[in-house]
Amino acid sequence: MSRAPHGPQLVHLGNAVVDLVVTVPHLPERGGDVFAYGATAHVGGGFNVMAAAARHDLPVAYAGMHGTGQYAELARAALRDEGITVLQPPVPEIDTGVVLAFVDATGERTFVTLPGAEAHLTPAALARVQLRPGDLLYVTGYSLAHAINCAALTAWLPGVDPRVTVVVDPGPLVASVPGEALAVLLDRADWVSANLAEARAVTGDPATTAATTVAAHLAERAGRRGVLVRTGADGCVLVERDGEPLTVPPVPVTVVDLNGAGDAHTGVFLAELARGATARDAAARANGGAALAVTRPGPATGPTRRELDAFLDPGCGARLPAHRA
Repeated sequence: MSRAPHGPQLVHLGNAVVDLVVTVPHLPERGGDVFAYGATAHVGGGFNVMAAAARHDLPVAYAGMHGTGQYAELARAALRDEGITVLQPPVPEIDTGVVLAFVDATGERTFVTLPGAEAHLTPAALARVQLRPGDLLYVTGYSLAHAINCAALTAWLPGVDPRVTVVVDPGPLVASVPGEALAVLLDRADWVSANLAEARAVTGDPATTAATTVAAHLAERAGRRGVLVRTGADGCVLVERDGEPLTVPPVPVTVVDLNGAGDAHTGVFLAELARGATARDAAARANGGAALAVTRPGPATGPTRRELDAFLDPGCGARLPAHRA
């Protein structure tokens, strides 16, 4: 998509992949077989955050890798439909990766991931990424799970212009990320956005530790400007630099599908920061975006700005005063 001459954009260094969702009555036993009820293909992974931000009028560029093949074509089509710029050329002879998600009758999800071109982010690819002061750069712990990406990113990230806002999402694999690599991300992070389980994995806090305490511990570890810990039905906890934990209340809704709620939250939060909103107001609106997203089935259900405006207007639920712990 075209960017304003002097406006910020979100540059996303995560991984856009294809999710193949297979609905089954139960998983087969080893060596067995089972008939599926159905299967659908969606572009997922990093796409969900990008789509949520783009729908909130933030120019977005995908700086990760994509391949050559049917899944790569599907990913590029989805990015194009959202107006997202693709910065890298296709990786030849390697398709974009696939995540097989098996959903049983209880709703439990079991995953098998086949990495593809997105696992081939090289120093040469990063050299193509042109950042301007005021841009937001999104980096995820998922990228550090791939050796090539990890080596390239950890060498490149410390040299990013300090006028670029670096946003780090540790991701669910954070516990398996090499400590030295994770430290590079956290040391450069201006913002850290994580769900409560991911935040605990970073801080080492036990599961019984209160969300406000976990957020405070995370802020001691990383986040030059602050941290945001998503707490699901409880909203989120915001800690700005040198500030106290602030609980931002949720917008109550009837949940249809939790898939992608955190991504919608992050995308809206970043779009609001780029517009100049305070972190508190951005977090409140992000709670609204996540709430609306979970009322819809599917992975990339982040609302447009107009949809979220209409959703929040009747009760202004996301604009309820935040309260300190």
